Parts: sequence; structure tokens; C-alpha cells
Amino acid sequence: MEVKEKKEKGQEGVLKRIAGPVVTAVNIDAHMYDVVKVGHEELMGEVIKIQGDETIIQVYEDTSGIRPGEPVTNTGLSLAVELGPGLLTSIYDGIQRPLSVLVDKMGDFIQRGVSAPGLDHQKKWEFRPLVKEGDKVSPGTIIGEVQETNIVHRILIPPNVQGGTVKSIKRGSFTVEEIVCILDSGVELTMMQKWPVRVPRPVLEKMNPTIPLITGQRILDGLFPIAKGGTAAIPGPFGSGKTVTQQQLAKWSDAEIVVYIGCGERGNEMTEVLTEFPELEDPKTGKPLMERTVLIANTSNMPVAAREASVYTGITIAEYFRDMGYDVSLMADSTSRWAEAMREISSRLEEMPGEEGYPAYLAARLSEFYERAGLVRALCGKNGSVSVIGAVSPPGGDFSEPVTQNTLRIVKVFWALDAKLSQRRHFPAINWLNSYSLYLDTLHDWYDKEVSPEWNVLRSWAMEILQKEAELQEIVQLVGSDALPEAEQLTIEIARMIREIFLQQNAYDPVDTFCDMAKQYDMMKAIKGYADLAYAAQMAGVSPAQIISIKSKNDLPQIKFIKDYKPELERIQKSMDSEINTLRSSA
Repeated sequence: MEVKEKKEKGQEGVLKRIAGPVVTAVNIDAHMYDVVKVGHEELMGEVIKIQGDETIIQVYEDTSGIRPGEPVTNTGLSLAVELGPGLLTSIYDGIQRPLSVLVDKMGDFIQRGVSAPGLDHQKKWEFRPLVKEGDKVSPGTIIGEVQETNIVHRILIPPNVQGGTVKSIKRGSFTVEEIVCILDSGVELTMMQKWPVRVPRPVLEKMNPTIPLITGQRILDGLFPIAKGGTAAIPGPFGSGKTVTQQQLAKWSDAEIVVYIGCGERGNEMTEVLTEFPELEDPKTGKPLMERTVLIANTSNMPVAAREASVYTGITIAEYFRDMGYDVSLMADSTSRWAEAMREISSRLEEMPGEEGYPAYLAARLSEFYERAGLVRALCGKNGSVSVIGAVSPPGGDFSEPVTQNTLRIVKVFWALDAKLSQRRHFPAINWLNSYSLYLDTLHDWYDKEVSPEWNVLRSWAMEILQKEAELQEIVQLVGSDALPEAEQLTIEIARMIREIFLQQNAYDPVDTFCDMAKQYDMMKAIKGYADLAYAAQMAGVSPAQIISIKSKNDLPQIKFIKDYKPELERIQKSMDSEINTLRSSA
């Protein structure tokens, strides 16, 4: 193979071929994933293939109007994000350009070739050092703090910087570019660091997740929990409630930082997110939820290559906060649009297509993304986590399509949304028969200790009843419910109570929108209490129709909407006892 003399970085190449977002340049010395400037308008692009003298580039902006012969300049740098104070409350596009800055520059429509730094380089932040001159430091050491919204932003030594001894460190008000610390090796540290988005940030140790991410959603916490540092998928057809479910998770999950990626969603849906999120109140602090949120908005009409990059931008920002010792939840809505972007770019590269036209490396890319989740001991010594929850939009609700199937091989929690449930106005429309969680064993001890030793037994009982109901419904449709044995008639009624009282939840009710584990336990225990009384009465000769018709049972659903529910729940339980005992004595 002929080795050519290496050209200097920044030397211009020439455009040879243009195929949508994929262009080919010649006479440019580049490495894989180098960022380049394409054409006279200097559109941002990234090297994705090198073939002899030809360098193939995916462009993050619309390429209409550019022609062969225009210049291409290599920056010599990988696609990287700026990390530091100012990330929280920000709304970015897929390549970390702040939308608020772009609006000020050009109005509502983003023009091509416009760039803006990810962080505000003019704003000053109050820096409080945590190390002093002469202290030994290493990669990941926390050298100081900045109060950013209600979150303390910890300033870290970048993982790729060698440690040493602190030569000097300042206290005061600085921009993210000003030097705040100098090491004896001559390394100058600012409050900002840059990190290539496709490279996972290093950690000391990855640990087994043993604590659930509490979401306040009964079907998730109660039946199919996700661990902090875990992975989950929410596949579902159009209109089944993916976006509302993810917004509920963003608002109520007990993660300290939320990163929300709108990846290829429709413009009207993303508009709803962008207008609603700044108005949402953080239930923990009473302040706007945006104060601990980073939004990445990349709608379906934006350039396809930037959509592919947006997921990496989001996970890198999440890892940065994890490295400070925070629990981060990342919502990717939706990974199907990301996969479609990969498919489009792959076809432009004339690669051999896999199933349904997706590239053969679809599963590998999905794995790389989800594997960046986890509970870790960070370089600073603190424990942090990134929990990744990816929505999947299978065409026509077909869960056998490649993106859903490959995602299921990777993630450990599957929340299957069901269009039929949403049509029946059962929300969250998560199908309890198709969903599962592989974290149940590792979270068993936490539920025993923090909720109740009875909780895991109650959960198993509820799932057993729901599965039994599904079997009985087939018989009911053939011969009617009256043909069932008396005990099975009661099972049908108890399953209905679990569905309507426990699983259904109103995201727009101020009380029912969030349900803590203590209330979930009390609700499930009340339903189990009624079931025990009912089966005992049936054995004593009371007819199922009489047991089902007791009045106090009908008051149970109201518990969901009462904040101080315990007195009312005790009254209902006493009434149920009394009514069923009366039936038994007269039987």
C-alpha cells in the first residue's frame, strides 16, 4: 500500500460527490470521526469512511445547493461536547448548538453553517475551590464547586489529564474559559472540558444495580421496576402514550438530573415538550423542573445526520453528571428514529443492507448506546448512575421489527405499550402480560427492607391473578362468565380491581400523578385483603354475586385521589369486613 506524505491539519480538500447528507471529498488527510467543514458555507460534517484517496463525510446540515469542487477543511478534532456550568436549563440541537442562541441570531428557522458554543463563554460563575496548593490530584478529582440552579456543579479534572500537585488555585467569579487551577506539570485547568461524544467516559468500577429508580408510577414501581443505572425500553404504536410516560418519568423519577433527547420526533410533539417542560414544577424543590434538566431537540425535519449524533450528545452529557456522583435518568424518544437515520446514511454509503434495510451493525450500535448506562464508582470516588429509558416506535405497533427485537436483547426492562388499552382509556397503557423486568431478583432485598417483607409476595400474587384472568377471559368469551366455577368468578372481579384501582393512574390528577411506595403497598394490601375475605366467604357458601355486590368495595378506587388516604382506607376496610361477615352469618 502506497503511503502518502501526511498533509497538515486544516489543509483543504475538494468535494467530489454529493448524495444527500453523505458527501465525498478528495485530497484531504483525515482520521475516522474527524469533524470537517464542508463547502463555502462551512457546513459541519464528520468523517465516517475512508476509502483510498476518498474521504466520505456525513454532514449535519442540509446539503442542498452545494456543488462538487467546493472546499472541504479538516479541523483534526472529533465531534465533542462542551461540559461545564451552564448545561442545566439548556435546550440544544443534536450537535449541542443552543437553540436559544440560534433563535437570537436568525429567528425561528435555523440557517446553514451557523455555529454557537454549547456553553455561554461570557457568563461568570462563582467558583469555590475544594483543594489547596500542594494537594495531590488525579483524573476525576473534584477541585471545586459552582452553584448552578439548585444543583451543585462539581468541577472535575478531565479523565484524559494526568494528575499531579496543585501549584495554584483561585477563588472567585470566572467564565468557563478562564484558568482556575494550575498543576505542577504546567497543565492549566478551566471550569469547562470537552469530550468526544462517541467515547464512553472512564470509571473506576461498574457495579450491580441494587436500588430501584422510583418513578411514582404504580405499574412500573409495583410490577416492572427499573434499577438505578438500569436500561428500559418503551415500545408502542402511535398514540399509545410513549411521550406522556416519558414525561412522567422525567418529572417524578428520583434521579437528580434529567437528560431528555427528542430524537426525530414530530415537530408538534417536540414543541409540546419545549413549551411544557419549562413550566413543569419540580415536586422536590417547588422550582421549575428545567433547573435540573437538559433538553436535546432534534425533530424529524432536521438533517438526518444530526439525529444520529443527538443520542451520543445526550449520553455524554449524562455521563458527565454521573461522574460528579449524581443519579441521572436519560430519556431517548425515540431510538427508532435514530435507527432510521442510520439506515438512511448506510444506504447512501451503499452498504449491504440487513433486515428491513437497516445496516448489519444495527444491534452493535444499539448495544454501544445502552451499555453506557450503569451504576458506577466514578473517578472522583463517588457513586453515580445513568439510567437509560429508550422509547421505540415500531411501524404499526409490530414488535417483531428489527429495532424492537434488537433492543429487547439488550435492555433488562420491557414496558410494552398497547394500543387496545389506550383505546379503552386505560392509562398508562402498558400491557402487564407482555412486559417484564429482569431486575426483580436484585431489587428483592431493597423492597423487603424499605417497603415491607410482604411486598414481593403481594407483587407475585397480583401477577398470578392477572395471568389467571387472561386465561379465564378466553373461556368467558366462549361460554359466558356464569359458566365459570364460583371461585373463578371472584378471580375475574379481583383482577378487575387490580387493573382499575392499582394499574390505572391519572397523569393529570394532582394527587394520583405520583404514588409513593408506601401508598402502593397499602393499596395492594387492601385489594388482597378483600380477595382473602371473598374467597373465605365463598367457601362458607356465600354466592359470588353477593360478595361482588358489597357497597364498601366500590369506595376503594377513590383512595387514589386522596392525599391523606389512611383514615378513609381504614374505614373502607372495616366496612368490607363488616359486610362480608354479615353475608357469612346469613349464609
